[in-house]
Amino acid sequence: MRVGLDLGGTKTEGILLDAAGAVVARRRIPTRSEAGYDAVLDDLAGLAAGLLEEAEGPALVGVGIPGCIDAHTGLVKNSNTTGLIGHPLKSDLEDRLGRSVEVANDANCFAVAEAVAGAAQGHDVVFGIILGTGVGGGLVIGGKARTGRHGIAGEWGHSPLQDLDPAAPEPTRCYCGQRGCLETRLSGPALEQDHARLSGDRVRAPEVLQRLAAGDAHAKRAVERYLAFFGEAIARVIHLIDPDAIVLGGGLSNADVLYERGPAAVERVLFNDRLQTPILRNELGDSAGVFGAAWLGDEATHAG
Repeated sequence: MRVGLDLGGTKTEGILLDAAGAVVARRRIPTRSEAGYDAVLDDLAGLAAGLLEEAEGPALVGVGIPGCIDAHTGLVKNSNTTGLIGHPLKSDLEDRLGRSVEVANDANCFAVAEAVAGAAQGHDVVFGIILGTGVGGGLVIGGKARTGRHGIAGEWGHSPLQDLDPAAPEPTRCYCGQRGCLETRLSGPALEQDHARLSGDRVRAPEVLQRLAAGDAHAKRAVERYLAFFGEAIARVIHLIDPDAIVLGGGLSNADVLYERGPAAVERVLFNDRLQTPILRNELGDSAGVFGAAWLGDEATHAG
């Protein structure tokens, strides 16, 4: 059996899978990132322990986090849940649970899940993208995540992207210290901020999309800018690795406009005469990451 945990910006999900990969139990709790590292650690350990109590026999434990574990120090780095940075989350969880725990980047978990059991099945090279509270990416080749020498392969969200609008405000500073990162262009909060700048009314991203559907002019302008950034950003991925498929996850991946008009936005700036890469809506929903976490270190289950 195996336990998977997915630490998200607003919720933390846990599942218990049996040997055949079927869901035995599922839990969701709010993510208490504002309460600090110890609170997050307590919640992850408690969630895992509760699921392990329901397991029949030995169980593997995998955790997806927004960030990654530095291979040299064992500490969390590059996390937009900044309270995790510099802490030994993997070893702390292992101490709490009394067993080995695999920890990986949440976008990698999402990408693996969709590549082996979701929308991108049958594709060899897959780039998975999370568009949510933050922006992340994961590269999967042959059903396995490639993390790279620094453990940051796929960290597409921290590539700066220039704003071509001369009237646009100074680029927002990202939590990583740079200005103009894709994280500040394509996340849900980025769309909300842009809409607020244009309309004077700050609403959540789903409301912006609802207003777009209703013909609101401010929402239309905000989404047009979003699509321009989306096109530039996706084209960069294709120019660099030319994947067989791109699959979108995170809250904004539910926006129909990304599939209806996103490909044309990419094609406008693509170094090719046409776009052939499919841009796919995820099939596993917001649970893709937790399934990927459950499969960490156990490639045999990917075929099931």
